[in-house]
Amino acid sequence: MSRRNATPLALRGLLRTLIIASLLATGCSFRKWAINQMGDALAGGASTAFAADDDPQLIKDAAPFSLKLIETMLVESPRNRSLLEAAASGFTQYSYAFIQTEADEVELTDLTRATELRHRARRMYWRARDYGLRGLEVRVAGIGDAVRLDPKSAVARVMRKDDVPFLYWTAAAWGAGISISKDQPEVVAQQPIVEALIDRAYALDPDWENGAIHSFLMNYELARPSGRSEAVERARKHFERVVELTGGKVATPFVGWAESVCLGQQDRQEFETLLQRALAINPDEHPQARLVNIIGQRRARWLLGRVDELFVE
Repeated sequence: MSRRNATPLALRGLLRTLIIASLLATGCSFRKWAINQMGDALAGGASTAFAADDDPQLIKDAAPFSLKLIETMLVESPRNRSLLEAAASGFTQYSYAFIQTEADEVELTDLTRATELRHRARRMYWRARDYGLRGLEVRVAGIGDAVRLDPKSAVARVMRKDDVPFLYWTAAAWGAGISISKDQPEVVAQQPIVEALIDRAYALDPDWENGAIHSFLMNYELARPSGRSEAVERARKHFERVVELTGGKVATPFVGWAESVCLGQQDRQEFETLLQRALAINPDEHPQARLVNIIGQRRARWLLGRVDELFVE
């Protein structure tokens, strides 16, 4: 290819953005197409850029703008699955990493503030859940209502791997909302829906996203109403699998196992060993998980700082 015809990738991207922006500005018949193009790029690019960042505070400040932009674009293109997935995953992760986690950290010193934060986190989780259900509705009409009436039969209609992100993020948001709603029996009663969603995701693609489903089930097995006698054994298998899939380079499985299993069993030695293992990870060696490692290590330090309160000698 000659130098004259070789357009740099950055210039191509800029030209494409300018063309799309002009279409939006003129309100031409390609408006929806342009929004879909921008939406697909935004949904993919934002998650990658955020995951590789090394400054949680920067992401905390930037994420609301990104999320509101996604919601604005969904008004114009309500069935865009890329945008719906980005909204479901984005609101879930933002709520946990920056709202619910802060509530946990301030609870001992400011219960009123912690309660306010949990109320806000729950609203974010419900918003994420609804976007996840909308993503499923695009392909499986009526599933939003059906899953509330008969969860297992409803999710059995979901037969494709490309639906797994929506099953997962809907379950994650719904489950997280339930976990901070223990004083609301009508909300806790929705747990079978979460179970049906995550079990269907596991059946379709168990190793999706380097073990995200295994991480979920590692924590969920202990709360599963049925099969409690083997819950720890099942949870351990999920833990070992996600560590295998991530090569031991992601902190959150170690933190999750320490908090959900070791704490419940009052195994202080394994609790501290796993948290130290999480802290030994170098976030820069796994750029795709840099942000999640930094956030996970922050929780590990917080848990270690409370170890004398959490364990009874």
